[in-house]
Amino acid sequence: MGLAVVHTRTLEGLQAEPVQVEVHLANGLPCMTLVGLADTEVREARERVRSALGHSGWDYPVNQRITVSLAPADLPKASSRFDLPIALGILAAQGILDPAALASHEFAGELSLAGELRPVHGALALALGLRRGAHQAGQAPRCLVLPTANAAEAARVEGVTVLQARHLREVVQHLLPGAQSVPLRPAPTPAPWEAAPTAAPALCLRDIRGQAEGKRALELAAAGHHSLLLVGPPGAGKSMLAQRLPGLLPPLTPEQALECAAMRSLSGVVGAGRSPGPPESVGWRTRPWRAPHHSCTMAALVGGGQPPRPGEISMADHGILFLDELVEFPRRTLEALREPLETGHVTVSRAARQARFPCRLLLVAAMNPCPCGWLGSRVPGAPACRCTPDAVQRYQSRLSGPLLDRLDLQLEVAANSPADLLRPPAGEDSPTVADRVARTRALQLQRQGCCNAELAPAALLQHAALQGASQVFVQRAAERLGLTGRGLHRVLRVARTAADLAQSRNVEVPHLAEALQMRRGLMPRAQG
Repeated sequence: MGLAVVHTRTLEGLQAEPVQVEVHLANGLPCMTLVGLADTEVREARERVRSALGHSGWDYPVNQRITVSLAPADLPKASSRFDLPIALGILAAQGILDPAALASHEFAGELSLAGELRPVHGALALALGLRRGAHQAGQAPRCLVLPTANAAEAARVEGVTVLQARHLREVVQHLLPGAQSVPLRPAPTPAPWEAAPTAAPALCLRDIRGQAEGKRALELAAAGHHSLLLVGPPGAGKSMLAQRLPGLLPPLTPEQALECAAMRSLSGVVGAGRSPGPPESVGWRTRPWRAPHHSCTMAALVGGGQPPRPGEISMADHGILFLDELVEFPRRTLEALREPLETGHVTVSRAARQARFPCRLLLVAAMNPCPCGWLGSRVPGAPACRCTPDAVQRYQSRLSGPLLDRLDLQLEVAANSPADLLRPPAGEDSPTVADRVARTRALQLQRQGCCNAELAPAALLQHAALQGASQVFVQRAAERLGLTGRGLHRVLRVARTAADLAQSRNVEVPHLAEALQMRRGLMPRAQG
């Protein structure tokens, strides 16, 4: 009889939890039994492992009973990443591999029938979980053995030694005892953080003719991480404005870039052999931009499935989620955004398991003011709006008051006249505004440790304290406009950002007036 233990990890959302693959060989009816809440993909490992071992030149114990336990038993196990640990456990239980070498490594990889290592989802999350677990235990991290296609992305995690292999034979030879061992190749050293490329240059703000208020709203949104709703007729430039926002945001920090890449890896977008390549190919330091079609389901937007997978809001973590034609989204789908916009995370609960995904996103939405789209258009020759007031109210009421209350900036975007569109470019370009946004964000991080949009109520009253005329002004405005408590706090956060952009220590009346003006994109009835 033989017993072997191999270390690996399973993914619970974005968290990589440790798993011990225990393999026991005993006399009895020849079979392989998998226990420990193994999903279908894991149970199918029986046939892949049997064929891979045979084609790699190692004997499969056909005359013994094989029991494979995935511990802890109450943690669900999914994905084919357990193929490699199970195969190594069978060989170790036969006494072929060195137990000490097994104890100092963690393994993940899918096996082909010929023994080749195929890539898996979530390799970067596995490396992050390995480093986090070792730090909590006060120990040095184990070496992580991955398929070659996954090694480059996992090597981005500092402090973790990543080894790559193309075939099961290479891993077995690495784990043989004594002089028989043939070391595996380490993963390629990633480029320094400063040299990591970003995506193609963003669209420039100066290309937009007119739209001074829209450009100012973009600057406020970028500087304070404020959500933004653009309301206007067709062709007014709402989507064009939103597409310029990524060029105003500062690059991701190394830790943010790792989190974003881990989310893409979990969804199979980076690495995993089913994508264009390693993280560098998608702009390592670039903030995510997600623009789902308005026909997407609630599960696609907030996450779901079995096992739970991240949705669009989590894929936009540390980036931008652009919802064009906002009112065309199903109301039930939009209402699911309420809690994530407040908390910065979403918890997907199922009967058997629960997964939590981050979603610290910047929401930008665009919509028409009425069913025909031409309400309020002042361009000569534009079609006249024939929508009745009741039709306009029903159309705008597809957005609930609680959801609108969570949008910091609500701006009406007026269409430009032909004369305005034919004028030469004017105004500041994106790099100039981006420099000002970066300085403002640095000021906020130094003062309070977060952007203004993320200020808790107590910290908001401390850093956006009002005195004298400012307090009287905002109090009267809130009473006249019927602002809720949440709405008033949103106004104060935007006003604090306007004051930071103006390098003002205190929030003054002009900053409050601008914040209030940027919150009147829809009719009052639709905001009730």
